[in-house]
Formats: sequence, structure tokens, C-alpha cells
Amino acid sequence: MAIWTVTPNRQSLGFEHRSTMVDHLGITIDDVGDDYLAGSMPVDHRTIQIMGLLHGGASVVLAETLGSLASNLCVEPETQAAVGIQINANHVRAVRTGRVRGTARPIHLGRSTHVWQITLTNEQGRTVCVSTLTTAIIDRSTMGV
Repeated sequence: MAIWTVTPNRQSLGFEHRSTMVDHLGITIDDVGDDYLAGSMPVDHRTIQIMGLLHGGASVVLAETLGSLASNLCVEPETQAAVGIQINANHVRAVRTGRVRGTARPIHLGRSTHVWQITLTNEQGRTVCVSTLTTAIIDRSTMGV
């Protein structure tokens, strides 16, 4: 049984807006299942650090992008929004080239918070980073936008 309250599509995933960090880093949404959202990002000049390795901050951007998008697909879009309030990341393997793939799965889907685990893997399927994202579920009327 699917966890989504909003049918995942290009509009609901927020890809109608360009000139964002997601666009700049080349992040794509590649797959959506009943209980996960997956995407990927290149390991290139935009996402590496000075040693030529995938930058930990870029890994966190991918993780938060996937977890936040997934969380927003699990709330009532007219009245609620999910916003990140805490993220952590354990970087367990270096990557120099290729693409990293992230998969976000819920750990907890409550009324006021969601907790997501996002696992990033390299092209060989080996774990690169494990991240946990907590989102607060807020009333859209308090967003001021």
C-alpha cells in the first residue's frame, strides 16, 4: 500500500522550478515506489571537494532533497508542508566519479513530524552515506509565502 497522499509526478516533485540547487547539482528523481523515492546526482566538478572526492555537503543536499520531497508527498498539499528541521549524515565510503543514487524510506510518519532514512550508494551498489532527516509538518498558512 502506497504511503503517498499526493501522486508523485513532475509537478508534485517540484521540478517545474529551475535555477535551484537541485538543478545546479544535476539531481534527478529516478524512481518512486509505494514506500520510497529514489534519485541520483553526478560526482563531478560541481559535487567534489578539493581532494577530488564527493563532498559530504553535496551528499547531504541529495539526502535532504529526497527526504523533503518524499515527506511533502505524504502530507495534505493544500494545508500542510514538510520542512527539514534536522539532518545527520554518516559518510562511509569515498566516491571519485560516476553517479551516486539515494533512496529515501520513512522510519516514522506522524502527524507533526516525519523521520526518513536516506541511503546513498555508488554505481556498484555499495553504501556511500547513510543519512537521517527529520521534517516538521507545518500549516502552510504559517509559511508566509
